[in-house]
Amino acid sequence: MEEHNKNINRRDFLKIVGISAATTTAAATLYSCKQKDGVIPGGSTSTPVPTDKMTYRTSVAQKDRVSLLGYGCMRWPTVPSPDGKGDIIDQDAVNELVDYAIAHGVNYFDTSPVYVQGWSEKSTGIALKRHPREKLFIATKLSNFSNYSRENSIAMYRKSFEDLQTDYIDYYLLHSIGNGGIEAFKARYIDNGMMEFLLKEREAGRIRNLGFSFHGTVDTYDYALSLHDEVKWDFVQIQLNYVDWKHSSGRNVNADYLYDELVKRNIPAIIMEPLLGGRLSNVPTHIMTRLKQRRPEDSVASWAFRFAGSPELVLTVLSGMTYMEHLQDNIRTYSPLIPLTDDDKEFLEETAQLMLKYPTVPCNDCKYCMPCPYGIDIPAVLIHYNKCVNEGNVPKSQQDENYRKARQAFLVGYDRSVPRLRQANHCIGCDQCSPHCPQSINIPRELRRIDGFVEQLKQETL
Repeated sequence: MEEHNKNINRRDFLKIVGISAATTTAAATLYSCKQKDGVIPGGSTSTPVPTDKMTYRTSVAQKDRVSLLGYGCMRWPTVPSPDGKGDIIDQDAVNELVDYAIAHGVNYFDTSPVYVQGWSEKSTGIALKRHPREKLFIATKLSNFSNYSRENSIAMYRKSFEDLQTDYIDYYLLHSIGNGGIEAFKARYIDNGMMEFLLKEREAGRIRNLGFSFHGTVDTYDYALSLHDEVKWDFVQIQLNYVDWKHSSGRNVNADYLYDELVKRNIPAIIMEPLLGGRLSNVPTHIMTRLKQRRPEDSVASWAFRFAGSPELVLTVLSGMTYMEHLQDNIRTYSPLIPLTDDDKEFLEETAQLMLKYPTVPCNDCKYCMPCPYGIDIPAVLIHYNKCVNEGNVPKSQQDENYRKARQAFLVGYDRSVPRLRQANHCIGCDQCSPHCPQSINIPRELRRIDGFVEQLKQETL
């Protein structure tokens, strides 16, 4: 992924972020369409968004007062490029979201050199530079996935300062240490001397807090924590939600174990994937009904955020909020947080058991698998499939009562969601994608399965 670290000229930079004010108007129209009559689908009513009630947690090492809602900058809004070649970041919309978040108490912003095809740090830096630096906490990562050399790693580190327009990083992470196991961890951070380098940077004050994010096998997690006496990790970022608490998938580890190991060492936890890639906000109808009956005024997503924010050692919960109504809903949930009761936790464990009965693909739309060399929009294919599963539009046979409706919804929605040249039938099984997937999805296998299902639906006569 080192190609993301190359310098860009002014023309390319303006291309990625130079969107006109007219685009912001279009984005605002999109927001209003999504939130018709002040209601998010499965969401809360349009109650006022508090500006002075945000819940804050205090870090152990630096005593930072961090907003419980953290802004994940992985999914900044994009629009089609004027030249028709891909998408570009809508900087006006990013500025609007950042301004609103800060005005309502959010002060933690998490990015990476590889987010949004390598443009997130620069866009985030532009938006944050317009606010007092001392009131914000900026987090970014050493995302040296494909080139472990000390030279490349240090270049990536220094480029983050340039793109973020800052002379210190509040929270710096070794990015996704579980991928590749202990040997990959050592190669990326130990053998090349980067750990020693970063510890000296922390001592010099250019890094205020040093930690790591984790996806993968438990042996790598345990190994990294075994270094705590030497490294003194200031925080650790883990995947935590009410499904993964006891029922993680793939190579991932149950969140209760991850969190408990941090509690033993008094290391603050930063939470990623509280919505499990959006799947805990887009739940099947009967589960949505179950959640709404218990708290009618609250959104479906708020249950997941309350779960993620309730543990005492959680410092902040990250959410990649592309749309204004999602930002507003999450601010409401944490302004202030209403911690879960024991009954609530039992209720969500029962809900998790119901969720597990639905065979969705554990895609979190992180886009680490992209770009596909054959042009397939992998996340869009998987997300459309999951959406149809949740909505009951994956018919098993023509004998299903709603077969005709479900068949049409799947096929029409597929063509609308994914351009035909970017659909699953173009996969040749090269498997360049799977090694980068934090959820350990066998992507070619899933694409073949979905393509086979699509072809079956097309060939069946009604």
